Amino acid sequence: MSERGVSNGAGVLYVVATPIGNLDDFTLRAIEVLKTVQRIAAEDTRHTRRLLQYHGIDTPMVALHEHNERQVMGRILGWLEQGGSIALVSDAGTPLISDPGFPLVRECRRRGLRVSPVPGPSAMLAALSVSGLPADSFCFHGFLPRQVSARREKLKQLAKAGGTSIFYESAHRIAGMLEDCCQVLGPVREGVVARELTKQYEEVLSGTLCELARTVEGDPLRRKGEFVVLIAPPQAEAGEGVSVQALQVAEVLLGELPLKQAAALAAKITGEKKNRLYRELLARHRS
Repeated sequence: MSERGVSNGAGVLYVVATPIGNLDDFTLRAIEVLKTVQRIAAEDTRHTRRLLQYHGIDTPMVALHEHNERQVMGRILGWLEQGGSIALVSDAGTPLISDPGFPLVRECRRRGLRVSPVPGPSAMLAALSVSGLPADSFCFHGFLPRQVSARREKLKQLAKAGGTSIFYESAHRIAGMLEDCCQVLGPVREGVVARELTKQYEEVLSGTLCELARTVEGDPLRRKGEFVVLIAPPQAEAGEGVSVQALQVAEVLLGELPLKQAAALAAKITGEKKNRLYRELLARHRS
């Protein structure tokens, strides 16, 4: 085996990212690891079997999901402590991102067992990369609460959070979630809904939160699949409502250009009002 491959050292838990839709989105190293380990701990063995068969992998599996995680964890830890190699996979994407596995990884770290990442697909990062929203600062919040009141309360807490906010949402709650976002965060906040990424019916919708809520509510087909919802940061409170994105672009340009030119170019890039952005920058950099 090449030096880049897996090493069957004692007690190695490999955390392996798997495709989020397209079965070809799987790294060569991930395939090699799954072929080499002694067992694969899978969230849903029936779901993972399709991936394994597609790539010619016949490694034995054990189910590890939210309902049996505590019970099965002891067996897996025993295998690892005896020098075994185990791969942890979820149904799709990078394990532990709104998926089972956290107690196992934490206990491995506590016991001094080696935990090694095998990076790859992640729905939230895939969505962020094509969203057109600020990617230099973001926060992943997983799933919002199911109850409307709790969901709206959580959104109120996040209303002024900086950076892009990223959420996962299910098909049967997506319409209600977007409506709550519109009501709590306001009609002009920008957002993106990414649906069925890397799959046949992949779709990435952009607009204000209220526009997105109306679009999804008005089309039953757009309420099917798996969703990533991204929400732009709020506009800056200072000045006259200059967007955070415009200020960030302008601050970068200020490293190379005079203030007036930086403001003009940043306004052209982001669509911000040139004079408004110039006045805000002038106020911020006035000595």
